[in-house]
Amino acid sequence: MTSPESRGPSPDQDPSGDYDRVSKAAAAVLDAAGATPDVAVVDIGMPGMNGVEATRRLLAGRPRLKVIALSAYDDKRFVLEMLNAGAKGYLVKASAGDELPRAIRAIAQGRTYLCPEVAGAIVEAARDKTSPAGNSAVHLGRREREVLALLAEGKSSSEIAARMHIAASTVEVHRRNIMRKLDLHSVAELTKYAIREGLTSP
Repeated sequence: MTSPESRGPSPDQDPSGDYDRVSKAAAAVLDAAGATPDVAVVDIGMPGMNGVEATRRLLAGRPRLKVIALSAYDDKRFVLEMLNAGAKGYLVKASAGDELPRAIRAIAQGRTYLCPEVAGAIVEAARDKTSPAGNSAVHLGRREREVLALLAEGKSSSEIAARMHIAASTVEVHRRNIMRKLDLHSVAELTKYAIREGLTSP
């Protein structure tokens, strides 16, 4: 299993076409076996291709297939990425032995299934969003969110200004407003906030 920091290359980093080869190979295995499965279990951290992209490609070719995501992590961002890609269930590996049969039955019946650890993480995230501290992100304007994401990526004010086609002084105004609204006091704190809220990758 790869770590959250290395979840497989992006298509831009894959000029050799490994993504296409992996997805075609997966389809070829199913075809060669004459398989028409109702449910497929996809490991998010598969080597050479992350599970989100694999799920998208599998479902593009087999839209009736139901996918269950399997991961060592219950991070809400991974869960939402897989669900948005079309997965109908999400299990963490620590509980897969007990939960997988229940998940397969639920998915086969047309329901979505989240293991208790994942369901708890999603509920906690929703609770945070409705609390005064967790709700602060919704008060940021679109440009402020863009500035925050770029700051979290380590960009300087001048680099952000060039990227957004605004003055560096305007970037500084946005940065001060963001810090005031979020009650944060350093770029390091802003970076942690942006990662936690899914505005940038860790």
